[in-house]
Amino acid sequence: MKMPFSSNSSASPSTFETECLAVVVLDRGEKDKPAVSVESSDPAVLEAAASVVASGDVTGKLYETTLVHAPGKLKAKRLLLVGGGKAKTFSNADLRRVAGAAARTLKAKNIRNFAFVAPPNSLPAELAVRTIVEGLYIADFDSDTYKTDRKDQSLQTVNVLSAGDPAKLQQAMDEGRILGDSLNFSRDLINEPSNRMTPTILGERARKMAEEVGIKCEVFGADKIKELKMGAFWSVAQGSDEPPALIVLRYEPADATGPVLGLVGKGVTFDTGGISIKPADGMEKMKYDMAGGATMLGAMRAIALLKPKRKVIGIVCATENMPSGKAQKPGDVQIAMSGKAIEIINTDAEGRLVLADGLHYARQLGCTELIDAATLTGAVVVALGQIHAGIFCNNDALYERFQKAQNAQGEKMWRLPLDEEYRELIRSNIADIINSGGRYGGAITAAMFLKEFVEDTPWIHLDIAGTTWIEDGKPWIAKGPSGIALRSIVEFARG
Repeated sequence: MKMPFSSNSSASPSTFETECLAVVVLDRGEKDKPAVSVESSDPAVLEAAASVVASGDVTGKLYETTLVHAPGKLKAKRLLLVGGGKAKTFSNADLRRVAGAAARTLKAKNIRNFAFVAPPNSLPAELAVRTIVEGLYIADFDSDTYKTDRKDQSLQTVNVLSAGDPAKLQQAMDEGRILGDSLNFSRDLINEPSNRMTPTILGERARKMAEEVGIKCEVFGADKIKELKMGAFWSVAQGSDEPPALIVLRYEPADATGPVLGLVGKGVTFDTGGISIKPADGMEKMKYDMAGGATMLGAMRAIALLKPKRKVIGIVCATENMPSGKAQKPGDVQIAMSGKAIEIINTDAEGRLVLADGLHYARQLGCTELIDAATLTGAVVVALGQIHAGIFCNNDALYERFQKAQNAQGEKMWRLPLDEEYRELIRSNIADIINSGGRYGGAITAAMFLKEFVEDTPWIHLDIAGTTWIEDGKPWIAKGPSGIALRSIVEFARG
């Protein structure tokens, strides 16, 4: 989706001709004394909203929407007031969602051309504009791709009205467009059913994207995986008739400085659980077990277009996990690319196997900092629900840098421990380690497994199993893939 946007720093909201003018409303009062504030410096906008605000119908509650027709002296045909919650806690993350709520409200009313007024007193103008554009892109994505009666509800033209330096505002808008479009690129990959998103097709989509943004891409098959002695990765792939794909993308600017960042994503395009087969109920959702890989592909796309001055290598290990006469079995021992021997306890603990070889390969390619993302464990959902992603890190300085990027983007993640005692739970009697530490601390023992393959390299592991799919649509986002972690990863790469 490439939505036409424009940024206008000179036109006043009241004189701007549009189908609808969207304005943020905040509560600037105390706990027991609400005080509704329409976030515009244009007197005509305040006048147009005055009567409905005075009626008490507008409270500023987060995502509350009120549509006013024929709004006074405004050139706009309608005025949409969108609640942003308490002013004292209002953040760029809130603004992103408020912009999304405005877009989805208007789309539902078949209004696809409108203008959004950046709140003048809450956030720096460039940050506000970039955030609004991101929120509009996120809101414009719908997952009903294959419905035969699907109606095109995509936004057509959106103007963002803000005071400020026109050149800086345009740059902010361009950055917002890149992030939003890259996020939706990932979400589109995640949304595809597994018969239309095999490892081969994922590799083709990665190669096409790389050509469009000007980065190097190589896609290897089974022969290369075996040549590299990726025994952990191959042990998952061997049970499927669909060939695996090892996808390697390289962003290598001439003026690169600092550590080489490796982005490694789990790309299991469908996960049956293998011989340790999953229950039938809900198994259709396992089409999105490649969300970590899709996240890294989208992140590489955004990085290529935003052009930070550091080298970034993206690796996606893509395969299906299927039961068959060729599939690995509980009790098998596999030799990873690093040489470590792994006893297979549960073939449904497959994501850590493909990541083990992906992380080791990233180190071989020269990466000196690593981030991996994966829908790795149900245990992280038990621990954190569907609100926070799990984050693990073996280096406090690296974690502090990533946390700064994460906070800047407003993505919810919670750090979980990597105490050495947990390693006892993955010791094997016959091999070096087992691939499943059992029921207790499952997200942690999975991370401890991965830690064996990064050794002392500074590394972050993101377990996005509980946050990658939104079960029920929100005012600002449709049901389906969320795109979690992409913005934080890109922000980190730029930092």
